[in-house]
Amino acid sequence: MIKTKNISTVAAVVAGVVAAGFIIFANPINKNKEMSTTEINNINKKAKINNSLPIPALLEDKNPDPKIDDFTLEPQLGLTSFIAGTQTKTMGYNGNFLGPVIRVNKGDQVNIHVNNKLNEATTVHWHGVEVNGENDGGPDQAIKPGTTWNPSFTINQQAATLWYHPHFSGTTATQVYSGLAGLFYVDDQVSKSLNIPKDYGINDIPLVIQDRSFNKDGSFKYDTNMMDGATGNNVIVNGAVKPYLDVKKVKIRLRIVNGSNASNFNLNLDNKDDFYQIASDGGFLESPVRQKSLFLAPGERAEIIIDFSKYDKGTKVSLINDKTEILSFNVKEDGNDTTEIPDVLTKVNKIEKSQATKVRNFDLQGMGNMVSINGQKFDMNRIDETVKQGDTEIWNITSEEAMMHNMGHPFHIHGVQFQILSRDGKEPDEGETGWKDTVYIKPNEKVSIIVKFNNKGTFMYHCHILEHEESGMMGQIKVE
Repeated sequence: MIKTKNISTVAAVVAGVVAAGFIIFANPINKNKEMSTTEINNINKKAKINNSLPIPALLEDKNPDPKIDDFTLEPQLGLTSFIAGTQTKTMGYNGNFLGPVIRVNKGDQVNIHVNNKLNEATTVHWHGVEVNGENDGGPDQAIKPGTTWNPSFTINQQAATLWYHPHFSGTTATQVYSGLAGLFYVDDQVSKSLNIPKDYGINDIPLVIQDRSFNKDGSFKYDTNMMDGATGNNVIVNGAVKPYLDVKKVKIRLRIVNGSNASNFNLNLDNKDDFYQIASDGGFLESPVRQKSLFLAPGERAEIIIDFSKYDKGTKVSLINDKTEILSFNVKEDGNDTTEIPDVLTKVNKIEKSQATKVRNFDLQGMGNMVSINGQKFDMNRIDETVKQGDTEIWNITSEEAMMHNMGHPFHIHGVQFQILSRDGKEPDEGETGWKDTVYIKPNEKVSIIVKFNNKGTFMYHCHILEHEESGMMGQIKVE
């Protein structure tokens, strides 16, 4: 099991660390003014707030043609009440916080009209969607306030739970922390034919899991002094602190994204029961994997099924991060469950090593604002790697120990789905044998992946700790 950071505490304080001629000073962070989860729960209970799990809306497709999808997405400012009696300044897509679920089918022509209603520039990156460079929404594709961006692309990948979020240089971290994130579903014939839970919001539930700190007045406490990125002392799920979901005695499918800036989550059930992982970042696994815990680094996704039919009515089961409850399920009534957990989900076509035409090495180095890839900080005007369209490559990615601070990095490549070949020469765990676009590199670990570049354009690859990305742990690859 991968060790996670304890998000109930902030990053360790390092003062006077000298390396490569730099001195790093990280100030202690005053936790006394922050609201604890217990405090927030007590306030909300006293105010009799309905703390049921919010379910994001499905974004309306305004085109009657079943093969052409037209969506409108509007990043905007908002006010959100996480704590009774307070209003938090937030950002959202088409609302106050987070965004609707965009749902499309394989083969669809997707047209999205992004109207920027913020008072600052933004972008929208389709994380995990296989698009060409001009539609990817990277930091070079700014949408200025009051303007519209109109990406258009065809879906040519298997069913998957993907997501979208800002990627504008200098404000990605703060915009995501303020609430700009949403899920992006792709369906195909496989997903439609499987007899698994698929009724949206009923037995097929989206979960955007993040962490935030709150000041006493309810405002977000975002601190940039932390060397391992902005972490929070409260976990929020779909924008709620410690919510609950009433369920029937049926199987429930959870589509989970770690949408935090920097925190890893290690999810399990408080009663230690098993659940089944059926998908990773880029789609279904070949077969369900029985798990007791699920590790997700920032940017990673997974789909799991929990069988609530085995519990008596009145039972409470909680999803916990290590030992902290983040979402409770209340088994309320019987259900006529006709779904199943199939023995076989799909066929994952393995990319053979013999197809690779080049091997590249990437070393993720440093911490705080002293981060780099292969000793270089990100430069928008520099292309770091070049590859021919259709080529397959093996990438070896290592996470170098950062002086006295031992931490890993989630590594994401835009515009592709890849497969993990090995971790330190060993085969990946069963839950990592499907398609991926983000992979966690443990401290001093070497992870080898194989990737085919199908789409032309310039794409980013970077650490998905957003503060590391913004500090320069990012590069550009051009597919010609």
